[in-house]
Amino acid sequence: MKTPVLLIRQAPLLMAGACALALSVLPAQSAGRHPDPDAQQLFIGENIAVAETSYGKVRGFLLRGICCFRGIPYGADTGGENRFMPPRAPEAWEGVRPAVAYGASAPQSYYDRRPESYSMFVDHWNYDLMGEDCLRLNVWTPSVDDGRRRPVLVWLHGGGFARGNGIEQDSYDGENIARYGDIVFCSVNHRLNAFGFSDFASVGGEKYRHSGNVGMLDIVAALQWVHDNIANFGGDPSNVTIMGQSGGGSKVCLLAAMPAAKGLFHKAVALSGNTTRANDAAYAERLGETILREAGLDASRIDELQRMPWEEYMALAERAWQRMADENPGYRAGFAPVADGTDIPKGTFFTDGNRTTGSDVPMLLCSTYHEWNPNRDNPELEAITLDGVAEKLRPRYGDRAQLIVEAYAAAFPDRRPIEIWALIASDRRGIVHTADAKCAQQSPVYMAWFGWESPLFDGRHRAFHCIDIGFWLLNTDRMITHTGGGKAPRTLSKKMADALLQFMRTGDPNCRALPAWPRYTPERGELMILDTQCRRADDPDRRARAAFND
Repeated sequence: MKTPVLLIRQAPLLMAGACALALSVLPAQSAGRHPDPDAQQLFIGENIAVAETSYGKVRGFLLRGICCFRGIPYGADTGGENRFMPPRAPEAWEGVRPAVAYGASAPQSYYDRRPESYSMFVDHWNYDLMGEDCLRLNVWTPSVDDGRRRPVLVWLHGGGFARGNGIEQDSYDGENIARYGDIVFCSVNHRLNAFGFSDFASVGGEKYRHSGNVGMLDIVAALQWVHDNIANFGGDPSNVTIMGQSGGGSKVCLLAAMPAAKGLFHKAVALSGNTTRANDAAYAERLGETILREAGLDASRIDELQRMPWEEYMALAERAWQRMADENPGYRAGFAPVADGTDIPKGTFFTDGNRTTGSDVPMLLCSTYHEWNPNRDNPELEAITLDGVAEKLRPRYGDRAQLIVEAYAAAFPDRRPIEIWALIASDRRGIVHTADAKCAQQSPVYMAWFGWESPLFDGRHRAFHCIDIGFWLLNTDRMITHTGGGKAPRTLSKKMADALLQFMRTGDPNCRALPAWPRYTPERGELMILDTQCRRADDPDRRARAAFND
């Protein structure tokens, strides 16, 4: 049975919203082209970038030929009696609602934003409002009133399941890919951490049955909004691709396994994040029980948790999690989606009894060479030896450390010891396991490995976690603190964007910009290496990965 999302489904309104722009006011635009840089770039007014939704009209603005809508509600405020509950529909509004500023981020702890922080310099996280009225999404579209039905790309942010928002990095901006690909781009905010994944099913009864997964049900609600409304923004609800990076990549895989999301998207792209199972239900329920004890409440008073200020509840939940982690030092799962057998299947996704419960759609998986480069901020480690790498890895891998280092050095003889360490720290076991599991379904799987290295910080960033986002979305110049900007990253970016757009349209990334890209199979591990010179390869680190289990 499909999990109730409790959103009011209304028939799409017949009249599409208008981006009704007088030719005497706006310059003529060609698809994929930037406007004349000497002409007016921004337009906003009564009849500019106006679109209808199921709950009322919204007005955005036109920037460089792209209609932009920010902070559109797809769900009600999640505070008070809605806390821990599945998302509910927003209240309808009269007149035209401004959609010109990004919505609030879900409650969370900030990343390091000190002026002295190199991380802040590199990623310059975008945050403004924060609170429980966070079920908002953003839309970029070439037009809302030309009768076109464009492919839709829904972006799911990173930050694990604890942090982030739909525009936290400049590389998430949808303007360039919407213009270049003639697509509609959406990004989503949803509940996170203890607000999205506190499981009170064992202590709260039927009312709290879905509490451990409301953060994922938020995304399902956003996809339902896209299904019901995106035609009014020039999009095609029958051709929706979900795409995310890091925690967003894991969300993509979870959605592909969730019965409630079935039919709401048609292709899936997971970057530097993936999963084949959700959090253990018994652990999640114990964590919920620990939160209640930490609050000094019994089950009859659980509703008091809904009435706490969100700052107080977040601190309470973190204390409870820390208590459990101290009591069980080998298991620190924390707040994450729960394999409850209702919203999210138990066991391994895509295989055996779960093969048909979710979405059997084409999937593209990608990771980077150096997700977790160990000397990003430690230049002295550039000169480390292979023996030094083995010594650094010994606390984690014991006597196997030397075998692992030797296996990777043999597989990549042209790599220096510090690069070998980065490859080991970023090993591909997880993504390969996910790809193998997904191959149990009928739809094709494609694999990529991103190797282009950032020249910044004397080259120490290498092909780091998050760097490829700007390439897929044509934002290498916008996210200049990741790439350095300029022609070299821009050239690769266009190739990757071409492949992504082809995948969105057909479920196959093969395009003229890249060599032939074969489907992935567990037997050969076919993939596309994305670098200055793109090339296909067959599982180049298979023997090296085997050393982890020798």
